[in-house]
Amino acid sequence: MTAPVCLISGVGPGTGSALARRFAEGGYRVALLARNEERLAALAQQLPDAKAYRCDVSDPAQIETVASAVERDLGSPGVVIHNAVGGAFGTFREIDPEILNRNFQVNTMGLLYLARRFSPAMISAGKGAIVATGNTSALRGKAGFAGFAPTKAAQRILAEAMARDLGPQGVHVAYLVIDAVIDLEWTRKRWPERPDDFFIKPRAIADEVWHIAHQDRSAWSFNVEIRPFGEAW
Repeated sequence: MTAPVCLISGVGPGTGSALARRFAEGGYRVALLARNEERLAALAQQLPDAKAYRCDVSDPAQIETVASAVERDLGSPGVVIHNAVGGAFGTFREIDPEILNRNFQVNTMGLLYLARRFSPAMISAGKGAIVATGNTSALRGKAGFAGFAPTKAAQRILAEAMARDLGPQGVHVAYLVIDAVIDLEWTRKRWPERPDDFFIKPRAIADEVWHIAHQDRSAWSFNVEIRPFGEAW
């Protein structure tokens, strides 16, 4: 098992699948994690050296079971991308507190569990990358995002704490803020009047994550923001 290994959580039809394809094209063995086993299996069949694992990243026991299977089947991941996301909309008076807690478990605790499980091997190797995909909710709390933004802000701060800890040990941690609507079938239906330039392409996101994961260690990024050229920000 000489090829490098990339583990991706939250592999769905958009960003997750694009990430899987990009790293597979780059010569990686790819571990695909998500709760939808059927969709995972279909993608794994399309990619060389990719394997699907059903996993709820909010459950540390499931992460441990899957991590052991990934190491057995593919090898120890040199790149871990936390792309799984839980979201809900509503003001602080409207949201169900249980939903907010569930989103925190997926977004923030999932990152913690993955990093705690895979970073020791990276530290021993003196190299590796952990990348979390986020959005502008990590930077600001709009009224209708009370069920989501607090969890993404916590996720970003956790990633920053990890970066300051792991960076001197040779492991690169970065947080990617995606300030855009991702080009998906359901987003096209929701904004049918918007031009193509309004949407960010999943492949473009994947290309940026690839770049982050392979930055020269003399010029590592932590906070990275990407948005369409016409986005008002």
